[in-house]
Amino acid sequence: MAKVLVTDSLAPQGVDVLRQARGIEVVERAGASPEELLDLIGDAEGLVIRSGTKVTAEVIARAEKLRVIGRAGIGVDNVDVAAATARGIVVVNTPEGNNVTTAELAIALMVSLARHIPQATASMKANKWEKKKFQGMELYNRTLGVVGAGNIGRIVVSRAQGLGLRVLVYDPFLTTERAAQLEVERVEFDDLLTRSDIITVHVPKTKDTTGLIDRAALAKTKPGVLVINAARGGIVDETALLEALESGHVGGAALDVFEEEPPREGHPLVQHPRVICTPHVGASTEQAQINVSVTVSEQVRDYLTTGALRNSINVPSVSPELLNELGPYLALGEKLGRFQGQLQDQGLEQVEVEYAGEIADRNVTAITIAVLKGLLECHRAGVNMVNATMVAQELGIKLIETKRGQAEDFASSISVRTRGAADRLISGAVFHGRQPRIVRIDDFMLEAIPEGPTLLLRNRDQSGVVGAVGKVLGDNGINISRMQLGLVRERDEAAMLVNVDTAPGENVLEELRNVPHVVTAKLVEL
Repeated sequence: MAKVLVTDSLAPQGVDVLRQARGIEVVERAGASPEELLDLIGDAEGLVIRSGTKVTAEVIARAEKLRVIGRAGIGVDNVDVAAATARGIVVVNTPEGNNVTTAELAIALMVSLARHIPQATASMKANKWEKKKFQGMELYNRTLGVVGAGNIGRIVVSRAQGLGLRVLVYDPFLTTERAAQLEVERVEFDDLLTRSDIITVHVPKTKDTTGLIDRAALAKTKPGVLVINAARGGIVDETALLEALESGHVGGAALDVFEEEPPREGHPLVQHPRVICTPHVGASTEQAQINVSVTVSEQVRDYLTTGALRNSINVPSVSPELLNELGPYLALGEKLGRFQGQLQDQGLEQVEVEYAGEIADRNVTAITIAVLKGLLECHRAGVNMVNATMVAQELGIKLIETKRGQAEDFASSISVRTRGAADRLISGAVFHGRQPRIVRIDDFMLEAIPEGPTLLLRNRDQSGVVGAVGKVLGDNGINISRMQLGLVRERDEAAMLVNVDTAPGENVLEELRNVPHVVTAKLVEL
């Protein structure tokens, strides 16, 4: 019997899926403490959790028999995925089970905010009749700015259109064709800020989206704008939002999520009279709880009983034999995609993946998916090896895969070219059988290890630039672990890839951009 441990509250329908499966023993310990989890995990082959259980590296080290971790919900920030992967433990989630529920909450918050429903309800319960005090905003013919056109964002769009709102969408991966199908206007971020009466965010929390709605962004918005965040705490800068509310520039805010949860007692946004808030209940409906519970239970059951794998966060859907052969190329493909994804700031129309040399004779489907996963996960929550192709299709991104038998400089190489508002080419190779390297960025040839925080700088080919860059980093206490240079002499242009031990902040990046002859400076996490 394979023991499956359930340590968070799961809908009974989900537990029944596991209990009815042949060869599975279910042990329910909802609310188990971290110490209890360490005692329970030793002989478990499956672990089913929600957000309450923290699956740390210590827990995984104790899990001698664990084969699969199932997260009922989309976020896996409470799971040490790297530690699980190192131990060969599959991590699965349910990225679509609560899409409708979360989108509906965003709409409910918007309507409640526009019509002051919570405040008016509180007034009535205090035996007051303050009809004139709660004059609201009519939503019909207003402009809604939706940041992020993923699964949840698209549902918000359709519901908002039903209310008669004009909808603007900012999403670097939304194509013009897909925007036309959604009947929305695709705009740049600043345009959305300046034109929207209401702004709602539906993007994952990444280094690029943390603080996306900050002081500078709010300053560009219309006076009286309404701001809604039912995505992740920290995407809207709480300090900047409070300042804008206090000044009157922001008319009101609706928050389901906070930078720290639960927020501290007396949190000024929670107490603010023009803020309505809920305790991260985006997925808290009976239907959503049943959906994610049943789905994650089916995934864990199927993996343990038949080896079938769906919605895996960390394992491609390939045989163990092929995985061992393609492993370095899968890692390289994902790194190339992640590199491209972090450089995208305009609409992406097409992704071309070219295989040259010996690798072109293999089944490279999984590698292409790894490229898409790396590219899309910078901007989409829940993208994995199973759904990356589907997400690209939903965004209207065209995928082209080509092969050629002869590689120019290497036994095998992989090139990823993105096309859209801007074209970019990044190529890589695997050295000595197992070591991924980046060997080309646009016209610049180099040899760099795609690992950790990495700076990409472009500059005019003038003396002193490398030394000046090193001085800026050194003055800010940032150690350079590796540096690779590329040069196009015909244009007197150069590029640097600099691996650093710690990621520099925006202030350091700005210093680098101000170095004489430096044209651009960008940080990517590899």
